[in-house]
Amino acid sequence: MLSKLTAVTLAFLCSNLPARAQSADSLKRAIHIANSYRTAANLTYLKVGNVESKLDVYQSRAATTPNPTLIWIHGGNWVGGSKEASFVSLLPFLDMGWNVVNVEYRLLNVAPAPASLEDCRCALRWIYQHAKDYNIDTNRLVVSGNSAGGHLSLTVGMAPPGAGFDTQCPGPEDLKVAAVINWYGFPSLTDLLDGANARPAVNNWIGNGSNRRELAKRLSPMTYVRAGGPPVLTIHGDADPTSPYEYAGKFHEALTKMGVPNQLVTIPGGKHGGFTDDETVKIYAAITSFLIKNKVLDRMSNPQP
Repeated sequence: MLSKLTAVTLAFLCSNLPARAQSADSLKRAIHIANSYRTAANLTYLKVGNVESKLDVYQSRAATTPNPTLIWIHGGNWVGGSKEASFVSLLPFLDMGWNVVNVEYRLLNVAPAPASLEDCRCALRWIYQHAKDYNIDTNRLVVSGNSAGGHLSLTVGMAPPGAGFDTQCPGPEDLKVAAVINWYGFPSLTDLLDGANARPAVNNWIGNGSNRRELAKRLSPMTYVRAGGPPVLTIHGDADPTSPYEYAGKFHEALTKMGVPNQLVTIPGGKHGGFTDDETVKIYAAITSFLIKNKVLDRMSNPQP
């Protein structure tokens, strides 16, 4: 019987694609990816009350030394989505031999903000604490996600210990990441509470408490732009109707001003994801170059969409 990883990989690479892609080479590639990993699924990294937050670890069988690792945080407006539904987003990094940790977190129907962020910070601490168990190189951790997951990945990677998001899982580890890859996430929540750019999803997650503006500021990656922060690459369509592109531009201007390595990959006419194959190939070329430039990725490794 095919493993879940094998089945999903085969489906992604071989199904509903042009006939030219359904070749022996594509099948061989899919099987190679699936057979190159051992999977530890639904590991509990945090328990709050009766709620267990879980993650999956995909560990490269080939790596004999600590391996670079992608931490993926799914999107869904902080109210939906799942780690399982995000699996295909992990394939380019599995293809280049990285470990991958796929994280789920408490959604709004379970706990209000900032619970989602607190969970993701706890997932990062769990990764540090179990790095030797899964051959993870904590000096080459890249956190990434799309939409709300992009916002969470930015804040997880950029927030300092004093930001107050580690109360559920305090510990001595210095939680740092080597880079953040943000797929059209929200760099500033305060700008999306009111006015022409108000977004219901942001207001829904922040809530209507008297401290909503203060909470939105605490949860905004823009608040944590500072010298010495991790390199940040953002992929963003300039016609995104959900996460306004103008704030991505302002965010990267702020990063540049503080001397933080960064790059904004603009997709002309791009919406909130759903990029074309050609656009995605260019995006991964940019990701590769960015990670090489910032000494996270070896030149011999190359993620392929």
